[in-house]
Amino acid sequence: MTFLMAVANFSLFTFHFSLLTSCGVDSDRFRLTGEFKSFNQGELYLYSTDGSHHDLDTIAIINGRFTYEVTQEKPITYVLVFPNYSELPVFGEAGCEVSVTGDASHLKELEVKGTEENELMTAFRMQTNQQTPPEVLKTAAQFINDHPQTLASIYILNKYFIQTLTPDYAQALDLIGIIERENPNGQQTARLKKQLEGLKNFHDNGTLPSFSATDINGRPVSNADLRAKVNVINTWASWNYDSQNILRKLQRMRNEHGSDISIVSICLDASQKECRKFLDRDSIKWSCICDGQMWEMPVLTQLGLYFVPDNIIADNQGHIIAHSLNTNELDRKIESLFGP
Repeated sequence: MTFLMAVANFSLFTFHFSLLTSCGVDSDRFRLTGEFKSFNQGELYLYSTDGSHHDLDTIAIINGRFTYEVTQEKPITYVLVFPNYSELPVFGEAGCEVSVTGDASHLKELEVKGTEENELMTAFRMQTNQQTPPEVLKTAAQFINDHPQTLASIYILNKYFIQTLTPDYAQALDLIGIIERENPNGQQTARLKKQLEGLKNFHDNGTLPSFSATDINGRPVSNADLRAKVNVINTWASWNYDSQNILRKLQRMRNEHGSDISIVSICLDASQKECRKFLDRDSIKWSCICDGQMWEMPVLTQLGLYFVPDNIIADNQGHIIAHSLNTNELDRKIESLFGP
């Protein structure tokens, strides 16, 4: 199938959105329901990508179904996390109900219905399910060009052009410009553009930027403290499941390698209480910076860390070895630095 034919099929697939919208919830509430095959009992996790919804919520699956409802004022991008760590984006709108249905053994084929944004994203996932990586990138760029006003475009931009093994910051900046022209006053768009402008100059083999901050226990923290064989700076939040998984991986490595690894964590929670509760629960003792400013924390700009999760690995001379690795990549990279 040619790319133009794929786009044509995409348009046909999404033709009847207005007929499928089902906003019938109280005006300050959002409801999410689900009905699955091959998933009778269990749990899902839900978080928002920008911290608008500050909690990491647990959703119980009973007899293959669930209902989740939350107070909400503005559109929010949620992420559902399944037991195998697969993630499914859901775009929540106040006063609306959205449903997730399908066979849980084929997560890529789940349907999310109820609002135009979710129908668009479902169509995109179905279209790209069998495409090659280059075809997916073309379809992703086309989606952003066709629907720059949507939260789905920002999610797709992040997933396929930024938080990937081979990020393309130049194309991402071009695409964020398209989104910005449609929504020039959007705070999320402006923040993402600023982040991208910093990332395009950030590379391995560079030098760890100077930074200074105070951790949650009032202790000063700076780049001068990172003089171990392996040094890691990472971002996390109580509302981001993947970042918590990385934090636990780092805890295991710290237990194994002791003082040969130094770690500084940056928590983007709005509440120091929530941050401290998680640290105490998992017995994490290294320095954690959390001032309640979330994305406005000065240390994020100093270090060029712009996402959750995100990370930098440096040697004892402050040379950057790697950055922005996912959970498995981070694990493999650190273990390789310690050798067999």
